[in-house]
Amino acid sequence: MPVNNVNKTDLANGITVLSQDYAHLETVALGVWTKAGARDERKEENGIAHMLEHMAFKGTSKRNARQIVEEIEAAGGDLNAATSMESTTYTARILKDEWVNALDVLGDIICDPLFEKNELERERDVVLQEIAAANDTPDEVVYDLGHEVAFPDQAVGRTILGTQERVSAFTPQNLHRFRNDHYGGSQMVIAAAGRIDHDKFADQVAEKFSTVKPGTVTERPPAQFTGGMSVSEKPLDQTHILMSFPAVGYRHEDIYAMQILSIVLGGGMSSKLFQQVREEHGLCYAVYAHVSAFQDSGLFSIYAGTAPDKVGDLITVTTDTILTMTDGVSQAEIDRAKNQIKAGLVMSLESAAGRADQLARQYMAFGQVPEISQIIEKIEAVTMADLTRLSVQVFNGGQLSFAAVGSLAKLPSYGAVTARFR
Repeated sequence: MPVNNVNKTDLANGITVLSQDYAHLETVALGVWTKAGARDERKEENGIAHMLEHMAFKGTSKRNARQIVEEIEAAGGDLNAATSMESTTYTARILKDEWVNALDVLGDIICDPLFEKNELERERDVVLQEIAAANDTPDEVVYDLGHEVAFPDQAVGRTILGTQERVSAFTPQNLHRFRNDHYGGSQMVIAAAGRIDHDKFADQVAEKFSTVKPGTVTERPPAQFTGGMSVSEKPLDQTHILMSFPAVGYRHEDIYAMQILSIVLGGGMSSKLFQQVREEHGLCYAVYAHVSAFQDSGLFSIYAGTAPDKVGDLITVTTDTILTMTDGVSQAEIDRAKNQIKAGLVMSLESAAGRADQLARQYMAFGQVPEISQIIEKIEAVTMADLTRLSVQVFNGGQLSFAAVGSLAKLPSYGAVTARFR
């Protein structure tokens, strides 16, 4: 029976099939979500989850790389994929009468990728260029440095793209091994939203993913926040900084309070950081705070970039503003943040693609798909006392990772930065 209009079928090979029918739509969004991300890689495999995502589109026994994309686009649809720290997704959007064909293509690339050596060599060059582009983007570099120093010598602290050295060494055998280990049915959710009949959808998934074995979900080692400082001297016109504090994971009861805290501090033009750092002091163009939540842990991060000779002032004003969170949050600020979260949640569900993604991610995270009203109730239940408690816990705990990219001549020491939070 459907729960909150969400239909669910568990297949014999462990795959969970979810769907939500929207009879007024003329399209269907569907995809495969698998618990295989950068966090599941061995040290020597760093970047392989992302490489596998690329290689899935490079040919099967039935279709070559060009046929894969042409078949979908000829029907007016599009294919996409993405790798994150804890999952990889393969999605399609298509007209309502073409979803079976789209599912066939997705089943083909998931169940029967060839990983041919010549295709791997070509795609390796593409990924190496992607890594080079990221290395030329200072705000991406500073985030990579910040994550690495927050979680040193752990998969959760490594980059999703991997390093040029690691990516250059991958073989087809490496890809097959990672796929066999992490693309089992018990690790997969296949979801659809739009004009879709669930029984037919579940039957088609069972047919087109029949070769998937159940597999097992391996427990990930718990993330251990360490903190410290990591910098990269580069001849840039700005110095980019990132301060990160240990935070809760997405399964923790404080996750909504943590998100509200980040919005009040740096989630928009009315946020404390924007008003103080940019509007009052004119120290930067961009400054923001956000939460990166993982299964069992997370990071509360503040990013900003400024002229190299103003980096000391930037850190002073930023830390002063952060510390006001322990006793300077108003009810009006909390209400604004709650409305921003609720609006973002509701707006994301106004497309079939957004709803399919929400179905799969909620189920992978919690084993169920809660009503939107239940999520909103949890958001509304956050109090000023919750934010005060979390502010003290996060910012006065003495744990901090600090990263910087650019000119470092006037960058304060790690000790000077952390001392401001004690």
